[in-house]
Amino acid sequence: MPLTYSVQKHAARRLHYDLRLELGGVLKSWAITRGPSLDPAEKRLAVPVPDHGLDYAFYEGIIAPGQYGAGAVLLWDRGTWEPEGEPGAALAAGALGFTLNGLKLKGRWQLRRMRPRPRERQAAWLLIKARDEAARAAGAPDVLEAEPRSVLSGRTVEEIAAQAQPKDTTG
Repeated sequence: MPLTYSVQKHAARRLHYDLRLELGGVLKSWAITRGPSLDPAEKRLAVPVPDHGLDYAFYEGIIAPGQYGAGAVLLWDRGTWEPEGEPGAALAAGALGFTLNGLKLKGRWQLRRMRPRPRERQAAWLLIKARDEAARAAGAPDVLEAEPRSVLSGRTVEEIAAQAQPKDTTG
């Protein structure tokens, strides 16, 4: 059975993208500060955030002020993912290779844990696109700029912020 993944554009305190990979009954999640890149030369910082429930994979709307992650959430991409090897062991070892089959992101990727810096609660990771047929060619438009709209509603994050009703995440 294929595993679900999604990428949500999240206008919280700072604009970022959340990568969510279904694993073990939850969504393992990383905040990608500058969003995913199809350019294999661009390594993107991926900060682990708490696991989310599977029902959150395709959420789009507003998280109410005062709640964790308050702000507008846009479903930027969705699809399935396939790990290379055993994903739990790979995450524990700090290097998870996987293939995405999404509407916007495709091909092979890797999450690689960096060495923790002094006073960090946990180590950050890097999200890296493999050099494959889905990689961006030199000079090609950035996927984040070329395809900014939701795969669910076709809206922009600004339109969602202006139109959506807050979601209470306390329940």
